[in-house]
Amino acid sequence: MKKVTFAILAHVDAGKTTLSEAMLFHAGVIKKMGRVDKEDSFLDYDIQERKRGITIFSKEISFMYRESQMTFLDTPGHNDFSCEMERTLQVLDYAILVISAKDGIQAHTKTIWKLLQTYQIPTFIFVNKMDSTHSTKEQLLQNIQKELNENCFAIDENFYENISLLNDELLEKYLNQQMKQEDIQKVISLRQMFPVFFGSALKDEGVEEFMEALDLYTCQKEALDILSGIVFKKTFHKQKHLTHLKVTGGTLHVKDVISESKVDELRIYTGQGYQSVQSASTGDIVVCLGLDELPIGFTFGNQKQTQQNILKPFMSYQILLPDDIEKSKAIEQILSIGKEDPSLQFEYNQQLGILSVKIMGEIQLDTLQNLILERYGFLIHYDEGRITYLETILDKVEGVGHFEPLRHYAEVHILLEPLERGKGLVFENQCQRNTLPLNFQNLVLTHMQEIQHLGVLTGSPITDMKLTLVTGKSHLKHTEGGDFREATYRAIRQGLKKTKSLLLEPYYEFEMIVENHISSKIIYDLDTFHSDYQISYEQDLTIIKGKAPVRYLMTYQKDFLSLTKGNGKLFYQMVGYFECHDQEKIIQEIDYNSEEDALFPTGSIFCKQGAGFYVPYDEVENYMHLPYVYQKNKPRPVTKNYKVDDKELEEIFIRTYGPIKRRLSKEMNRKIEKQVEEKKTILPECLLVDGYNIIFSWDELNELAKTNLDHARHRLIDILNNYQGYRKCLLIVVFDAYKIKKNIGSIEKNDNIYVVYTKEAQTADNYIEKVTHDLSQKYRVYVATSDALEQIIVSSRGAMRISAREFELLVKETHLHEIEEFQRKNKQMKNYLLEDLKKN
Repeated sequence: MKKVTFAILAHVDAGKTTLSEAMLFHAGVIKKMGRVDKEDSFLDYDIQERKRGITIFSKEISFMYRESQMTFLDTPGHNDFSCEMERTLQVLDYAILVISAKDGIQAHTKTIWKLLQTYQIPTFIFVNKMDSTHSTKEQLLQNIQKELNENCFAIDENFYENISLLNDELLEKYLNQQMKQEDIQKVISLRQMFPVFFGSALKDEGVEEFMEALDLYTCQKEALDILSGIVFKKTFHKQKHLTHLKVTGGTLHVKDVISESKVDELRIYTGQGYQSVQSASTGDIVVCLGLDELPIGFTFGNQKQTQQNILKPFMSYQILLPDDIEKSKAIEQILSIGKEDPSLQFEYNQQLGILSVKIMGEIQLDTLQNLILERYGFLIHYDEGRITYLETILDKVEGVGHFEPLRHYAEVHILLEPLERGKGLVFENQCQRNTLPLNFQNLVLTHMQEIQHLGVLTGSPITDMKLTLVTGKSHLKHTEGGDFREATYRAIRQGLKKTKSLLLEPYYEFEMIVENHISSKIIYDLDTFHSDYQISYEQDLTIIKGKAPVRYLMTYQKDFLSLTKGNGKLFYQMVGYFECHDQEKIIQEIDYNSEEDALFPTGSIFCKQGAGFYVPYDEVENYMHLPYVYQKNKPRPVTKNYKVDDKELEEIFIRTYGPIKRRLSKEMNRKIEKQVEEKKTILPECLLVDGYNIIFSWDELNELAKTNLDHARHRLIDILNNYQGYRKCLLIVVFDAYKIKKNIGSIEKNDNIYVVYTKEAQTADNYIEKVTHDLSQKYRVYVATSDALEQIIVSSRGAMRISAREFELLVKETHLHEIEEFQRKNKQMKNYLLEDLKKN
């Protein structure tokens, strides 16, 4: 018995679901063929699928047909769910491509064909709806050979003769009447030939013959020598996460452990129902419980890693949550859906509190909205949406990232090289083991791939480049895993800043069929869209094929229908990302500043005299500890290596940050006084205060703010003025005003301190991070805040942080000093007056 996994793929409305029903009927799985229009098809059992009449979620079903155990994967046909379809390709042995005889080869059909070619999947073609077309089999076959592949052969009296022309060996066997079934299986499995069948699934014509051919002309793939497999899908059912995988070698048992996760249960599904089994062997597709931590695309054993998905979402929408729910919990629930469907690329900006999602189309938006409502009970909404851009580079560059705050150390060099369009990101390792230990090399490679790295033009994801680890350096005592994460991220960003970047935008591949007298108007529009197209004519019709930016064509459907008065045909399909023709305009509109992006810094952190300081990207090469690997014409920077023992490191740490234990205000006060005494060698002090964070952290001010926030703000300003008068430092207090519409921000001087109100869309955190970067070279910068994320960021910028509680103690301590000083001076004055009286 052979095991074969296949899927039916098609453009929407080609009759894919109807063909599935007919095949399951002939296999004896169902007793009656269901219909999409009657909402009773066997595999489209989801409520949303039956309502819309389309397949949204892929499913699997295993059944016996003659000598074959067939596992059939039902996949979506609509453009919006193309990514779901593409994920199934990773586990297919064969594909069935359905073409509508009525509509012919559509743009999406060509996209599917290109994917099958990329993934090298042997393919059978079924031309459906022969009962509703005026075209002959010969005409349809000729068009298939022209549009797809010349070796698409019909199963007719010329079938063996056509196969014999593929190579000399087959020709000789054909002439000697020695051609066997295995020969046909081989040329199909090697994608040297593609069998074509004709029929009508609705009328059950040609379906049984087609299934017989599947049984005869398919063969089981060779098994891998050890337990191997690939995870291709995740689902959520009855409060449980299910992991779908294909076993490609060995036998998988319940209780087996895969990457530290244990298999609790194995299931084989038939539609909605399933059967629990104790083991699954090579070729089986099973559903596992207990493997929640394994992501889609995860491979184990000798199964090779599959390539990155070619189809990617190109629209981004902000998700708007209702006001009457717990937002943090809702965000966590929504983000968990991304594990089930990676094409839903959720992004959560914790700083701005913005949750967004990248999707393929509007139907996918509605599906997500309904899914969240059904599963979690709340209704989300979206903003108007925007195009998702990508960025790549034009020249090779070696990026350097260094992360060395006190008692941390890592340096990474990554070579960035441009690739052809559509290649995505490729990762390699060329680092020598004697340069960087292997465990750290693997860690860097993980960090290179674990997040979506952003470009420096618009903050869009990068693509079409090769990233290679070329060298790195660690420290025997002070290097930790997180250090290489920081160094890796910074190396990529620094490289992007040093070379020339290019903005890419999504393009549609389109086909327009219009009457000749309309064509000039259409062509004029296409020229304004910066399209690339070719024109052909058939009688009184003009056929225009080409590609154009999505941002123009996505809203063109209504104009096209109006121009053609409903008689024209417009087909389009996402084809990939290409150069943006008006790059500077788009960059200006997005207004992204890579130097102000605190989450993706372009510079590095170095250490000097026991304190970390920030170095901008264009000065990193003057401080880096390793020479360039590929830019050997550059002089190696002069660096000094300081050898210090643990005691000296501890002294440096205490001198910079205070004692290792919790610092009391008196200790901090003594430290600052000592630094003031050493002002000849130490930079002057600058204190940045997050105003509202302090107000809501101090009991006195918090109580005042509950009744009158303005009074609390002025009270804090008075306290800070007194504090500055004693400390004599540069003191800046920053208040959020980012929610005030059309606010341009302001900076004003109040007695001895500066009071800043941020502009619209700029938080106090953003302002403080930027100012910290600007002032850290001239001042010893302290930041008073209890915002954990902000504390981490300003620390990486070379500043020292003071919590709201510590700052309150310090202010009170200062006030006591002022009182003591006043009393001391008052006592001195009294003594002076008494002495003067005595003399007189």
